[in-house]
Amino acid sequence: MTTAPTSTSDSTAELALPAEDPDATTVAPQQSRSGRHRRRATRWRTFYFILWRDVFVTGREIAPFLGQVLVEPFFILFVFGKVLSNLGYTNPNFQQVLLPGVVALNSFLVSLQNTALPLAIDFSYTKEIEDRLLAPIPVMLVAIEKIIFGAMRGVIGSLVMIPIGLGLLDHVSWPLDTMPATLGIISLGGIVGGAVGLMLGTLAPARHISIVFAMTLTPIMFTGATQFPWASLSHIRWFQILCTLNPLTYVSEAMRGLLLPKGGPHSIPLPICIGAIAAATLIYGFIGIRGFHKRAQD
Repeated sequence: MTTAPTSTSDSTAELALPAEDPDATTVAPQQSRSGRHRRRATRWRTFYFILWRDVFVTGREIAPFLGQVLVEPFFILFVFGKVLSNLGYTNPNFQQVLLPGVVALNSFLVSLQNTALPLAIDFSYTKEIEDRLLAPIPVMLVAIEKIIFGAMRGVIGSLVMIPIGLGLLDHVSWPLDTMPATLGIISLGGIVGGAVGLMLGTLAPARHISIVFAMTLTPIMFTGATQFPWASLSHIRWFQILCTLNPLTYVSEAMRGLLLPKGGPHSIPLPICIGAIAAATLIYGFIGIRGFHKRAQD
């Protein structure tokens, strides 16, 4: 009587199977998470060093920078606030209305110019932007760095104008308890100005940037409620509506709302101003980042 031979291949295969490790299933997700954390840390560290490089360059060129950002607002304060007041063409209370508007104007326009003009040049002549695009960070972060750096320059230009205005004008005051809120509004003005500058710098070719500045900066300056309260335009309704479309109007009105004494000219409520500034930042920032992506791909 013969017995059927037993197959050894199945038993050998069963013995060859390794024991299932309960921790093996968690190793891959942990490694994936740690890799994502390292990449995220590398991105933000690179972003920081790019921003720090721009700040360092500004520190080395502080004298030309201050000359660039202070001449125009100084003469606005001097002519409108000092000369016309001494000639009797303006009310002394006008100085208190003018100074917050000029400080807001500086935060917005300095940020706009220091974002748009270098960006247009970098994309066309110097090609310096290519070094940043090769950095290990997303293209969107390179665009955001441009906005933040322009806003930082706008904040510096605005803060320097405060003591200049206090020393130049006779009938002005700047309560110290409003400085934290004032710094916040100045920063918001710089950010929205940088967002507008990013849009202009990416949409306009470098050979046309001077024409774009000539066609946009003057209307922005004189429809931003920097020399007058927005509510005082109620009898010029069409111009009041036009000023409503300018994000600088809300920066100027927010500054006046913080600084003007009660009983003075009525200002747009602060929450409305902050909401309008935030909305303008999102709209212009979105357009600017899309334009930046397009120029970067070209």
